[in-house]
Amino acid sequence: MTFPISRFSHSCRVALVAGGMLLATGSAMAAEGDRQAGASTTIAQERQNCMDGKTNQDRETCLREAGAAKQESQRGNLRDTGDYSSNASKRCATLPADQKADCERRSMGEGSVSGSVGSGGVVRELVTPVPAAK
Repeated sequence: MTFPISRFSHSCRVALVAGGMLLATGSAMAAEGDRQAGASTTIAQERQNCMDGKTNQDRETCLREAGAAKQESQRGNLRDTGDYSSNASKRCATLPADQKADCERRSMGEGSVSGSVGSGGVVRELVTPVPAAK
């Protein structure tokens, strides 16, 4: 019994491509499952912190925020890129040029910090000596 070579190799190629696609899909699904499991753990911890009073919010507000975070996480909208310096400088982007540099310096930790989120706000202060006008 003989098999036409071209037909056999085409069938093998199709099978290999299909198998590769299944493997790639399975890997992507596993990675997504790991991401969702991590998010579920974080959300469960946030809810527990609300119940234990370990946040700076009343319980009702805290639980509402945790629920909103869960919804956004399920939509894939919560991402922590870890790029905090970029985020800090974006806060200063809309300021006038003469204020932008000082804002960026404060955002990067220069100066002093007082207050807290729990007390209503964090104040960042940077004193920059300016020569007297002549």
